[in-house]
Amino acid sequence: MHAVRLADLLRADDLDAAIESGLMAFVTCPECARDGDLADAHARIAAAQRRLRDAWAARDRHRAREARLQRRAAERAARRAPATASDARTPALPPAAAAALARAKARVARKP
Repeated sequence: MHAVRLADLLRADDLDAAIESGLMAFVTCPECARDGDLADAHARIAAAQRRLRDAWAARDRHRAREARLQRRAAERAARRAPATASDARTPALPPAAAAALARAKARVARKP
């Protein structure tokens, strides 16, 4: 009996072996679950499956949170980083304003 084997592995606290033996793929047979001897095995398997699903969901949420925090930290660091050489070449003024400033500087330079 597959259910008995899985229940024995769970009772022995050998969760890795139970997973490898198909714990999460195990589907309870309603007739077998009512049988006195197998009812305990099926209940134990169902509880273990529920705990594993909850734990795996929590792990996924934790990983998503960590990725989100790392992304936010990288964005924050990028905003705080000093301007690079390519940023220094771009004019701070719009082209029309830069041209007007250049003309004004040229006029000032020509005056004696």
